[in-house]
Amino acid sequence: MKNIFKTLTVVSVMAAGSASAENIVEIAAGDERFSTLVAAVGAAGLAETLSGPGPFTVFAPVNDAFAALPAGTVETLLKPENKGQLTDVLLYHVDDRNLTAEKIPAGSNYFKPVLASQRLCITKSSSGVSIADGTGESANVVIANIKADNGVIHVIDKVLLPGKRPACH
Repeated sequence: MKNIFKTLTVVSVMAAGSASAENIVEIAAGDERFSTLVAAVGAAGLAETLSGPGPFTVFAPVNDAFAALPAGTVETLLKPENKGQLTDVLLYHVDDRNLTAEKIPAGSNYFKPVLASQRLCITKSSSGVSIADGTGESANVVIANIKADNGVIHVIDKVLLPGKRPACH
């Protein structure tokens, strides 16, 4: 756990030293609900990339979503020897476009995340937006359109995990 907080502090300090405009990493680092995500982004070495010009859409799991993973999963992913696997999981949450909720078409559609070998099935209906991952489980967008200078964040209630191509109905 010490390493998580050390990484979090480094990312927070990096974010605090930036200009007044806020990018995706700065917004996440400034919100306690994303402390596990921020620690993971730091451990994977993706903070600089996600602070770049983008555009990026990040489907950002809250701390409770990480806590819902099987016991030990987060700690295992944060180990240096698992950096590749952690990076894949995180890149599964990123689209290289500025995909606001208004730009997501109605119905179920496949989207290609930055983790190019995978797909997400994003379903938009009158009841909201859900995202099916490679495990067949779905996350719900609980807060949409947190705008950043380099893209947008959609807050989700589950960590998306790569796997088989999700079914799009």
